[in-house]
Amino acid sequence: MTSAEAVSPRGPGSAATAAAVTSADTGPPPLIPGYGRSTLADLATSLLASLGAPGEANPLDLAPADRACLLVIDGLGWELLREHPAAAPFLAELARSGQPLTAGFPATTVTSLSSLGTGRPPGQHGMLGYQVAVPGTGQLLNALRWDKRVDPLEWQPGSTIFERAAAADIAPFRVAQGSFRDSGLSTAVMRGARYRAADTLGALASQAAAALREEPRALAMVYHAGLDSTGHALGCTSDAWRFQLGHVDRLAEQLAGALPPGTALYVTADHGMVDVGAGDRVDADRQPELRDGVALLGGEPRARHVYARPGAAADVLASWREVLGGAAWVVSRDEAVDEGWFGPVSPRLADRIGDVVAACTGTWAVIASQEEPRESALAGMHGSLAAADQLVPLLPYRAG
Repeated sequence: MTSAEAVSPRGPGSAATAAAVTSADTGPPPLIPGYGRSTLADLATSLLASLGAPGEANPLDLAPADRACLLVIDGLGWELLREHPAAAPFLAELARSGQPLTAGFPATTVTSLSSLGTGRPPGQHGMLGYQVAVPGTGQLLNALRWDKRVDPLEWQPGSTIFERAAAADIAPFRVAQGSFRDSGLSTAVMRGARYRAADTLGALASQAAAALREEPRALAMVYHAGLDSTGHALGCTSDAWRFQLGHVDRLAEQLAGALPPGTALYVTADHGMVDVGAGDRVDADRQPELRDGVALLGGEPRARHVYARPGAAADVLASWREVLGGAAWVVSRDEAVDEGWFGPVSPRLADRIGDVVAACTGTWAVIASQEEPRESALAGMHGSLAAADQLVPLLPYRAG
């Protein structure tokens, strides 16, 4: 990777008036996910293997079980959990025998849920971020809102862990907010599950436990989004986030107590989070050098896919490196693939990756105040290759 000079993002609207940004090659290096060893995709296959599904790898060496429950707490980063043991005593106790995993890049809900839902790394399932280009259309696909012109089954045609579980006579359940049932993202990467709608914390615990009691062999994935939304709106260093963590802790404890005896419970997350202050926001909509030669700006503030106009990729790469300096690891598409940011990349999916990919260091972010006003106003953000974004917990519990 080409190193960046130790300079502040510059120019009008950069919002960088504090001390010079630490050079990327003098600070922590990017945390490349441990694909094939310790990522969310590896957790998914390990769960299937622990339940006896044939042909599934178990790199995490999960113990055999007849029933397994995976509780996914959106936004519960490993570092955040370790910083708040008093707010989450049950989870903190589980962390004593737990371990951190790397989420995968980008460390964002779309990509991480896809890794969990398919058991494949981003470069294989193709859900490569919050917003990615639909090749040949000049448009971005927002995978949380979805575009009905894009067929989810064509966008992600590979099997899901729920389909593979059912083929192995393991009953597959998904327990989550009712509005997620038929979303494009759910269809793309979570199809095949028996859906149990649960719109409250109590319903999540009761529905999951009831589903698992129905079958002698079963897998249930339970998803809660409230901690993430609190962090986005108010910051992950806020009292509100800490209070919400307490509710999440109680959810995990109640779920653990309600599970059938012998059920293996694992608690994990899709990404961590950092609070991004006003001085750490580089506004691409007020920084002409970051728009020159750019056809589409995808991704999200801490993990950008930058799609260049024909013939402009080299100039865009140079401009982004110069402007951002040590505020981001900035690489070309080929460099990102070669360095393993997305894991092994299927050739048919490569064009979904930006010509330039930028992963922000520290608490920096590249916002777009005019084009993305809602996303640019968030307090807490994530997506990058920093440890705060990447590290998520794997917390084990066995129901008595």
